[in-house]
Amino acid sequence: MSAAIWPPISTDELRRKEEETLAAELEWLLDLLQEDLGSLKSGLEDCVALLAPREPGSTLVLSSLRSESVKGFVTRVGTRIVKGKDIQLRLPTLPSPRSLPSYPLRIQNPLALPQLSHLLGLLNQSLDIIDISTWTGDPRNGSFIAGQLRLLCDTIEEARQTLKGGTEAVGGKWWETDGMDDNTFSLPLPSTFSPHFSIVDAALALTIRTFGPPTTQADHPLSLASLSIRTRLGLAARPQVHDELDQVFTYRGEEVSVKEKVRVESQDPSLMAVMAKLSALGHSIASWRLKVGIVMGEEADGS
Repeated sequence: MSAAIWPPISTDELRRKEEETLAAELEWLLDLLQEDLGSLKSGLEDCVALLAPREPGSTLVLSSLRSESVKGFVTRVGTRIVKGKDIQLRLPTLPSPRSLPSYPLRIQNPLALPQLSHLLGLLNQSLDIIDISTWTGDPRNGSFIAGQLRLLCDTIEEARQTLKGGTEAVGGKWWETDGMDDNTFSLPLPSTFSPHFSIVDAALALTIRTFGPPTTQADHPLSLASLSIRTRLGLAARPQVHDELDQVFTYRGEEVSVKEKVRVESQDPSLMAVMAKLSALGHSIASWRLKVGIVMGEEADGS
């Protein structure tokens, strides 16, 4: 289907009219965007409020399924864990203190969660981008606004991935970023033991690892030569098999292998709300990028 203009006009005049129409449509679209930026900013401010250090914070249960390996709870306030007095650990490779049935892991000083600190920084960057788009830059400049939308979209996606976690690129390497000193816990940690807190899928995750010298082929848990007679006869439990079994890590200056690994997660309602808001904001900004790009004649980049 085609459209004809009557009376006919020259090709140059038609091109000029098309440019004027697109310019008017872009101006109208940018005015609508300025109205919507207020709601986007409000959504980001809600996310920042959910991460604010407000008492009493979020109390989260940490409990291993179908075992007594990990039992307890912690309290998160803002980007830190401020309380964790009742975490009890029962692991074959972690000896308990004398006269105690389990190893007590008590947090006596606040423990920072780097992922949440980074997330808060990204949210504040997003708010700055919106303020620049509204007040500092030219809100009628299509190229400027397109660049700001691209930057805002990338920043919010990075924030969402930070909250999703689960990769070294986001959460860091546990053997390099334990973020704990000798005063974090009430009892000094054994050199063969590492508790690591992280954020995975908007949940607080605690990963417990115990270490030993690097594993040789003869020491491999799946090797019969490494099993004691009691284990071979079924009178004792086999060594744990886990996803880091064949790896060697440099932890605090020494090469170690992970003998036992247990991870527990606790869903955090506030972090789940932030994740939902970020997903909605990301979709909204991507939609605006597409609209502005179409009017400006730019090809969509798929993000």
